[in-house]
Amino acid sequence: MKIIGVIPARMAASRFPGKPLYKIHGKAMIEHVYLRANLYKDWDRLVVATCDEEIKNFSESKNFPVVMTGDHHTRALDRVAEAVENLSGTADDDIIVCVQGDEPMMRPDMIDAVVAPLLADETIPCTVLAMHITDNQLWLNPDTVKIIHNDKGEVLYTSRSPIPFCKGEFSEDLMARRIYGILAFRWKYLKEFTANNETRLELLEACDSNRILDMHFTQHIAPYPSIQSFSVDSPSDLELVKSHILDDGLTNLYQ
Repeated sequence: MKIIGVIPARMAASRFPGKPLYKIHGKAMIEHVYLRANLYKDWDRLVVATCDEEIKNFSESKNFPVVMTGDHHTRALDRVAEAVENLSGTADDDIIVCVQGDEPMMRPDMIDAVVAPLLADETIPCTVLAMHITDNQLWLNPDTVKIIHNDKGEVLYTSRSPIPFCKGEFSEDLMARRIYGILAFRWKYLKEFTANNETRLELLEACDSNRILDMHFTQHIAPYPSIQSFSVDSPSDLELVKSHILDDGLTNLYQ
């Protein structure tokens, strides 16, 4: 069983065009993501997947393996699947890890977290990193995709609304969790996922995890504690990352 990592990235992000190549303390955002992901020691392959020549040329200048995909994808997982189709020798039970290209503060132990359930239980089709929400602002933020799951850790629904709902003020007792941009699939299930069209709930919530639910197979959470780790959805997020990334103990490992 191989573990294959794919970092999807494109220049045409609607809220922040060109963000993969924006500099964070002298390195492009996609460079931080690749170098941090590469700190995970059990990859069989790790590649960047893109439809843009700019990202391809940059990746090749850094000796990052890169796979070109079509420019028609609106969801990262569809781009990941096309990239894996272009890699030779992938078996149905191989584990495919999607590391979103806008997570410059990701940590290699997050890869361990999403892969571990798949290694432990061959019946689990896919996982998603689920980070605890510890503050009201993050809970209310529509850029933050929240997760509802059952006691078995099976995802029941994902939404940009503040869920689970509570009548009073936000409390950590809600045990609210958010999606962090790292997911893992067995290859046979990722192929099945991308063979289906976008579904109603996926489009309503702008979250591809809801396609999995509509397809009636189960995504499991990979629980992860709350840490200061910021995704980049807008230019203001980039400034937030700049102010914290040098203090997380990883940057000095690849600077």
